[in-house]
Amino acid sequence: MRKDSPRRPFKRVLIANRGEIAVRIARTLREMDIESVAVFSDADSNAVHGQAADLAAPIGPAAASASYLNVSALIAAAKRTGAQAVHPGYGFLSESAVFARAVEEAGLTWIGPSPGTQELLGNKLAARRAVAAAEVPIVPGLMVAVDADDLPGPAAVDYPAMLKAAAGGGGRGMRRVDAPEQLAAALAGARREAAAAFGDPTIYLERLIEPARHVEVQLLGDRHGNLVCLGERDCSIQRRHQKLIEESPSPGVTPAIREELYASARRVAGTVDFQSAATVEFLLDADGSHYFLEMNTRLQVEHGVTELVTGLDLVAWQILVAAGEPLSAAVLEANPRGHAIEVRVYAEDPYAGFHPVAGTVTTWRLPSGPGVRVDEAVRPGVPLTPEYDPLLAKVMTQAPDRPAAVARLRRALDEMLVGGLQTDLGFHRWLVDHPGFASGAYDTGFVASHWGHGPELTAEEAALAALAAQQARLSDEASNGPMPRRSAGAAGSTRPGESAWARLAREEGLRR
Repeated sequence: MRKDSPRRPFKRVLIANRGEIAVRIARTLREMDIESVAVFSDADSNAVHGQAADLAAPIGPAAASASYLNVSALIAAAKRTGAQAVHPGYGFLSESAVFARAVEEAGLTWIGPSPGTQELLGNKLAARRAVAAAEVPIVPGLMVAVDADDLPGPAAVDYPAMLKAAAGGGGRGMRRVDAPEQLAAALAGARREAAAAFGDPTIYLERLIEPARHVEVQLLGDRHGNLVCLGERDCSIQRRHQKLIEESPSPGVTPAIREELYASARRVAGTVDFQSAATVEFLLDADGSHYFLEMNTRLQVEHGVTELVTGLDLVAWQILVAAGEPLSAAVLEANPRGHAIEVRVYAEDPYAGFHPVAGTVTTWRLPSGPGVRVDEAVRPGVPLTPEYDPLLAKVMTQAPDRPAAVARLRRALDEMLVGGLQTDLGFHRWLVDHPGFASGAYDTGFVASHWGHGPELTAEEAALAALAAQQARLSDEASNGPMPRRSAGAAGSTRPGESAWARLAREEGLRR
């Protein structure tokens, strides 16, 4: 072990995940002088995350149900490689009490909140009941599952309302209901989606709060009773109830609101035997009142922005807490500084409802420089498989204040170049120049209100985009050409007589 390394609590840790989060965890393990074990499906045999680890073990076919969601295969891989602990990352089995308990029963250490904590808070309906008992404000709604054979009457529900899956999140199993006559059909669709995504069709109903901001508090706790709130993140820029951009601190949170959020987050954590990292998510209404949404008992996709403003490595502290270490004074006294923003770069078409796309990246040019962090696991020439999430990279910037962080993000996005398939980079470049985002006065309806399915192009602009796409397919020159210019509105960024949207269509066409 290197002299400058922290105490090594484990010799070897298996990462039960893939993609950029597996690479990110492997990096921390290396800094802690802990060997990492990656797992990979048949579709990921050449994936970057397998090469980033010290060891890599196959776990089954491409289908996630037969590999990354296969508890037996993951436990077998951990034993076969001599791992002492398992880090689940996020997604897949990261909030599965069944998996956490199987890890512990196999004599391994689970890096995350206990199975009991996951069981209580993993069910959103049960969590609503527990949190309400702790006198934390919750979104008004029903405290029991919605029964398809006994629908609640009009007087029992405040419309518009939202149906939600009790067993999961990520936008799956969610349906907006504007009137009582829509409830039966919406419930049937939500139950089908929830059953397919989580194996549990249980649905509950709550009032739809709009306009609203989606704000979450990062918690870190240990086995010795220590608990700290490490700032909040704003996750209101969303499409289909899934996050696209996160920033810390939230531009919509005042010091007084922050203290209220912290107090509620602590009360939520107090309802369970909490340890490790977790996030308590809230909705803020137009008056600044907050309502509990859920507690995610895992590492969040957007944890990097908290790391940038606190200087802490949340993955390292998850590992140390799992080994029984207490939080240090530096953690307990951490005071977030500056501002950080993250954008998620997906392989999806923002001009077609953000639908995911498959293909092979031919050009992969990442931004760098002061205050820029990129978490990614992409290599040119390796096909993207449709079986998994289309997240390509997370681009983060940090600066002393929000305007500087946004300016840095604009520069970073202009440096990034992806060739071979459609991405949402065009959306992000549009967003950083939008007055609503620049002012910080946005809410969860921002994307639907201002973007929809993308800008409406004139016939001339659409033809220009099609021509550019054809040229890109016929020549490597587009992929290997100069850095893209900055987004719409920049002086000199458009061609003479070309509108901002035409220029955006042309530039996106070169990335198809």
